[in-house]
Amino acid sequence: MVLVFDADENNLAICAIVTIAMQFTFFLVACSCKFDKVTDFAGGTNFVVLALLTFLLAQTYNWRQICVTVFVCAWGIRLSGYLLYRIIKIGEDKRFDDKRENCLAFAGFWIFQAVWVFTVSLPVIFVNAPSSSVKLNPDNDWTPQDIVGAFFFVVGLLSETIGDIEKFNFRNNPANKGKWCDVGLWSVSRHPNYFGEITLWLGIFIISTSILWDGQWSAVLSPLFTMAILLFLSGIPLLEKKADERFRQDEGYLIFKNRTSPLIPLPTGCYGALPRALKCLCCCEFPLYDHLSDEAEQIVIKTEIPDSVTKE
Repeated sequence: MVLVFDADENNLAICAIVTIAMQFTFFLVACSCKFDKVTDFAGGTNFVVLALLTFLLAQTYNWRQICVTVFVCAWGIRLSGYLLYRIIKIGEDKRFDDKRENCLAFAGFWIFQAVWVFTVSLPVIFVNAPSSSVKLNPDNDWTPQDIVGAFFFVVGLLSETIGDIEKFNFRNNPANKGKWCDVGLWSVSRHPNYFGEITLWLGIFIISTSILWDGQWSAVLSPLFTMAILLFLSGIPLLEKKADERFRQDEGYLIFKNRTSPLIPLPTGCYGALPRALKCLCCCEFPLYDHLSDEAEQIVIKTEIPDSVTKE
């Protein structure tokens, strides 16, 4: 073990081994019992384990390492606890309906989750590396990146937490059955929890730029990977398709979608007035989020009404 630590000054090898071991163990439990209670919990707790592990291995305990480790642990404990509570209440995760009985297909999810955990954890791994704190910033002074990154993290964590609470409460209100969530942050962003997720990991990366050097700049993969997953793969595209197919005949939903930003919280009056090209370039309203029929799009055009009589 000592040889591994000495040879790997960034602790990447031990982090990879721990991640694979954790995900494989949870996979065996989930696959054997054929239930979904531990899938998301395994991901969130793995981040916490890596943050604490690298922090304790370094034994340097400078303020930046403490800050980043506390940030990641707070996020991971909050998210994994929430997702565990939610899945216990719901019972099953529909994402795995076509994989639960297929061991190989189910394993694919766990392999991807291991890659996700390791890649997104790179900034905290590098910040906690024993050699990092003395490379570019030997005095460990505050830098503008630290302040900006901490601000981004706090904004992101609050957005994700508030968004999750608002949607959970909305869905658990029988009066809202069959409706889309448009309360609180969800009235100015169709996916405020994803906005929070992207923002907080961007914040962690920005903090890490205070000490990154040479190959450690691969930490930029953390926010890029997070954005790629949520913007183009299993995040917003799947949820937008599901919502469009369910509510495409509802005029209220069509107006809501046309006037509400997909990611960045913005006043509906401002966002609704933007041309489609600008929505795409500046607000992430990508064509792959549109699963409405031509008739539905016509309804949107016909039902546009003045800002003075619509909610902001």
